[in-house]
Amino acid sequence: MKSLVLAEKPSVARDIARVLGCHKNISGAIEGSNYIVTWALGHLVTLADPEEYDKKFKAWDMSYLPMVPKKWELVVIKQTSKQYHNVKTQLFRKDVSEIIIATDAGREGELVARWILDKSGCHKPIRRLWISSVTDKAIKEGFAHLKDGRAYNDLYHAARSRAEADWLVGINATRALTCKYNAQLSCGRVQTPTLAMIAHREQQIRSFKPEDYYGLRCTTSVTGGSVGTMASIVTWTWQQKKSGSLRSFNKDLITGLDKKLKNQTLTVTDVHTSSKRTPSPGLYDLTELQRDANKRFGFSAKETLNIMQSLYEHHKVLTYPRTDSRYLTSDVVGTLSERLDACAVGPYRKMALTVKAQHPETKKWSFVDNKKVSDHHAIIPTEQFVDLTHMTNEERKIYDLVVRRFLSAFYPPCRYEETVIYAESAGEQFVARGKVMIDEGFRQTQELDTEDEEDTSRDLKDQTLPKISQGMEMKQVRVDIREGKTTPPPRFTEATLLSAMENPVKYMENKDREMVKTIGETGGLGTVATRADIIEKLFHTFLLEKKGNEIHITSKAKQLLELVPEDLKKPELTAEWEMKLSKIAKGELDDRAFMSEIRGYTKELLQEIRTEEGTFRHENMTNKKCPNCGKRLLAVNGKNAKLLVCQDRACGYRETVSRTTNARCPICHKRMEMIGKGDDSMFVCSCGHKERLSKFQEQIGRASCRERV
Repeated sequence: MKSLVLAEKPSVARDIARVLGCHKNISGAIEGSNYIVTWALGHLVTLADPEEYDKKFKAWDMSYLPMVPKKWELVVIKQTSKQYHNVKTQLFRKDVSEIIIATDAGREGELVARWILDKSGCHKPIRRLWISSVTDKAIKEGFAHLKDGRAYNDLYHAARSRAEADWLVGINATRALTCKYNAQLSCGRVQTPTLAMIAHREQQIRSFKPEDYYGLRCTTSVTGGSVGTMASIVTWTWQQKKSGSLRSFNKDLITGLDKKLKNQTLTVTDVHTSSKRTPSPGLYDLTELQRDANKRFGFSAKETLNIMQSLYEHHKVLTYPRTDSRYLTSDVVGTLSERLDACAVGPYRKMALTVKAQHPETKKWSFVDNKKVSDHHAIIPTEQFVDLTHMTNEERKIYDLVVRRFLSAFYPPCRYEETVIYAESAGEQFVARGKVMIDEGFRQTQELDTEDEEDTSRDLKDQTLPKISQGMEMKQVRVDIREGKTTPPPRFTEATLLSAMENPVKYMENKDREMVKTIGETGGLGTVATRADIIEKLFHTFLLEKKGNEIHITSKAKQLLELVPEDLKKPELTAEWEMKLSKIAKGELDDRAFMSEIRGYTKELLQEIRTEEGTFRHENMTNKKCPNCGKRLLAVNGKNAKLLVCQDRACGYRETVSRTTNARCPICHKRMEMIGKGDDSMFVCSCGHKERLSKFQEQIGRASCRERV
């Protein structure tokens, strides 16, 4: 008899098959003497659409709502139905005695496998492979410690409950809004609060009134006291004695001080030197990695996830990407030396060998904590040898971030000495600050500046200070008035939006301690695996648009938020759900009780939408008509393109008007847009420059020829 191994993706299946000695390729599987390895393609099975329960639901009609299935139906996803039938064939082979679930180790991975088993009607015994990387060593160790599949039943119940609850709320509320206002309006417990956070920030920006502020800076000359010694210039910043502020909104006050302080001496009143240390920023989880990749390289959250997936599945040089933990479990410590060996290549060689020489597997590390790892540990290198030449430029960038962050965790904190000097002149206080590096520590591993971007004392610049002692008097070289304006909070970028989704507490009205704790522990709005898709969906449905790196909310989104039930706009809903889903996963709450609550909540939502007195109007209507249905098209801004889309949801027609390219304008060097199709395509730039695609290609060709010559 044989064991059937069900992996989540073909690449993982091939790795498992090789380790298990399976080499015979059959339809949708690989067979060996003891094992058959097959695979899903992500989800092969999903919850049925409403029309699968009753054909009348094909029509979006308010009178049919709420749609609440008495018995949930699963359907095979059409695009991948062939592989589902391949898997089903293997499941029911007479020589297969058990199923080994080898899908991703997490809530969603469990759902992928269990839905396939449920849909097929397979009831054979199951065991579970639970690994966080797909290296040969990890696979061998995982198969040596297979778990009883029944131990994960509660995890499956939690995953299924989450999917069914999202179906009930999302589909019913979306249909209700769309039917009532005759517009394509979608909502959900994650996407709608995310949209509300962006709208809140937009309101803060619009209501912000800038204020002029003022300050003073003066410079003094300090000599070493001996003949021929060069004088050092020290810059001093005026500081209010009571508040400690370096600014004032009273222009007259600063103007008066400027006159008062002319040609006055400064007397040093206090010299305070202290030792400071900055620890390593810690290992990466997916969200933190997506944030850094967006800030440094402009990668979207989706792009970073796709690159990580390739490094995990194809190159096998990094561990499982969809993790929300920044810690390792104790069992990983014994593998640290091998991981350091694997990444000791190119620019990382010297650093990796330095760390390895310290025998890291014998020490206690702050980043090792079993309690802070649920499904998957932090993203770190695997034991797989690395060949950097086989990676794309984008893969190299992400790999570089992860490896440097991994190496930095073994280095000591950055240590420096900070000196803050206070002085007085004509009764006013001035301050100067300087740093002296003692030990760079983990900063030795970093190529890019890792200084905290949120430096609250940014008005006070660091400088190299000469030796200054208390009581010293210095003559002014000059006094300058500083002027500036207060600025509104910045618009979201993908990096900052990910941060807000991960920790939406500041946007919660109800700051209940348990609720705040839960939303922190469960990762906020969405999961590390879904946030990228949620952001992409908001762009795809034209609720968000990008201008440069900034995210802007559209008129459609503003109107939607006026019409959607208040409850759906709050992060608290997710917090409440996750509290209960976590209890289901632990066996502390019956999933049937949770679903009963959700059914009642869905009915309440629909009643609220029905009774709401609101209107929706398209503010982006054009005079151009849809070639399919004849209705007027809407002008919308996609994430990287301008489009015309049909206002009729059922029609679905869309055409691209222009798209942003990577081609640079020869005049101002900004990215150009491409308009037109085929031979009529043309590059246009915001500076006014235009040129045909054919001419641009000719220029590129000539330049390439010159390079070859």
